[in-house]
Amino acid sequence: MELMSWARVTSFSLLTLAGFLAAGCGKTATTGPEGAQPATPAATTDDHSGWWCSEHGVPEEICAQCNAKLAAEYQQKGDWCKEHNRPESQCFLCNPKRADKFAAEYEAKFGSKPPKADGT
Repeated sequence: MELMSWARVTSFSLLTLAGFLAAGCGKTATTGPEGAQPATPAATTDDHSGWWCSEHGVPEEICAQCNAKLAAEYQQKGDWCKEHNRPESQCFLCNPKRADKFAAEYEAKFGSKPPKADGT
C-alpha cells in the first residue's frame, strides 16, 4: 500500500512540474535606446535564432524591435518612426507597402509567403 502512495506523490509532483514548465518564465521587454521599450515584447516561443522574425515580419539580422543595439543604429542614421517606436524603413503601420519588400525576400528564400507578423 505504501508503494501506491509513493506513486501518487511522484505522479502529482511530475504533473505539477510539467505545469510550471509549460507556463514558462516569459521574457520581459528590455529597455531600448533612450529608454524606449520595444513596441511589442518578444514572444516566449520565438528564440530569435532563425533567419526570420515572425513577430515583426523582417529578417532577424535587421529586426530593431528585438535588438536594442540595432535600434540605436537605426536611430543614429535617422531611420526611426518615433510614433511607432521602430525603424521608419520597417514601419508597416505608417506604410503597409513596406512589408512587401521583406515578404519578397522571404518568398525568394523559402518559396512561400511569410507567416503573418504578430507585432506589426
